[in-house]
Amino acid sequence: MTVYPLTGVIRPYAWGSRTAIAELQGRPAPTEGPEAELWLGAHPGDPSTVPGPDGPVSLAGLIDSDPDGQLGADVAARFGARLPYLMKVLAAGAPLSLQAHPDLKYAAEAFARQEADPSLPKNYTDANHKPEMLVALTPFDALCGFRPPLVAAQVLTELSLPQLTPVIDALRAEDLSEAVRLLLSWPAGDRGALIDAVVAAASAHPADHQHAESFRLAIDLAAHYPGDPGVLVALLLNLVHLAPGEAIWMPAGNLHAYLHGLGVELMAASDNVLRGGLTPKRVDVGELLKVLRFETLEDPLLHGAEVAPGVTSWRVPVRDFEMYRIELVESRPPVKLPGSGPRILLGAAGDVHIGEEHGIPVSIAPGTAAYAPAGAGVLTAAGVGTLFVAAVPA
Repeated sequence: MTVYPLTGVIRPYAWGSRTAIAELQGRPAPTEGPEAELWLGAHPGDPSTVPGPDGPVSLAGLIDSDPDGQLGADVAARFGARLPYLMKVLAAGAPLSLQAHPDLKYAAEAFARQEADPSLPKNYTDANHKPEMLVALTPFDALCGFRPPLVAAQVLTELSLPQLTPVIDALRAEDLSEAVRLLLSWPAGDRGALIDAVVAAASAHPADHQHAESFRLAIDLAAHYPGDPGVLVALLLNLVHLAPGEAIWMPAGNLHAYLHGLGVELMAASDNVLRGGLTPKRVDVGELLKVLRFETLEDPLLHGAEVAPGVTSWRVPVRDFEMYRIELVESRPPVKLPGSGPRILLGAAGDVHIGEEHGIPVSIAPGTAAYAPAGAGVLTAAGVGTLFVAAVPA
């Protein structure tokens, strides 16, 4: 077998949807709790499995046993005996934390310092960076990158709260770093009153106010995370509404948060997350400020390009991964699978069949996946439906 059915692990984070992944896979919704992320890859936190002669085999173990054969000699030379990316189906039923990820150099240095000094906070799980992209499968809302600081200043000014004057002054001076620092360092004992005042002020504005969308966002976030200054930090960011098929890109240092929807996420194989609010988990303000990029993100969308009939490519400026989407229709012949190196194939709609020069064809239904090692040879996709392909840039 040169293409393997791939079984991923579903993580039940509290913010996950109780229905979205189940609906994608065509099964009853679980009764025991939410389903937040379906992990597809070889990350040691939850490696996927493939069929073996005596039962399921860890994809991480399979790669470790033959790095050159599974990854290809070039990928193994660049990344070692590991799959350099992690693919996920992400289902946000409630807002996730405000977060950012370090670049590769800083992650390696910070992880080394942490390992050498047990007294340091455990902010890093590995020495890798975690740039990531997401393609929406349903309408998807997210916060992604800083909006122009003068616009954020206008929004906060309309709340008419004198205590926010230092933050507004920093924004008017286009000092995003100081504005974020002030908000995330707000005295803990005063945070509840501040956010209550923000909600009251936001609720007092009419629905047709020019900043009504920002005010609704603040009210909604405060309902999920009362007393969290991340409610105000969120108003400094771009609020993005993705239609199915649209994508966003989160490079190192980009402050972002997913709010609601179902999407396909692809990232470097790391679990390094620095949180800045909208979470009950630990927030390290000082460390977050070291990795954030305090610059305006003019266009949060990641624009794809059609590289062949029915094949869309999203290229990102990292060497760890690239993403393709294949739209298969009855009138189109089988499509040669794009990408190189080890590939993960995820079904998103319809019924797709992966054919190969040798071996047994694999069927991929929505919400199921397959793994093709570097040595799988020429692969084609046939049927009617939608297929996502994760690969390593040549």
